[in-house]
Amino acid sequence: MKTHRGAAKRFKLTGRGKVKMNRAFKSHILEKKSAKRKRNLRHADLVSPADAKRVKRMLGVG
Repeated sequence: MKTHRGAAKRFKLTGRGKVKMNRAFKSHILEKKSAKRKRNLRHADLVSPADAKRVKRMLGVG
């Protein structure tokens, strides 16, 4: 099966096989967002277990 290239650019696997994603909502309309909110958006986050199975299938992992 081919890798879904759009998903490959957006998600990475951790060493333990969990799916890591970058945060959205950090590119524009930043004036109204608080500094705390923007600061928290810097960090990557893990995909929820409910979606991880689907993302892994798109990445051609499992």
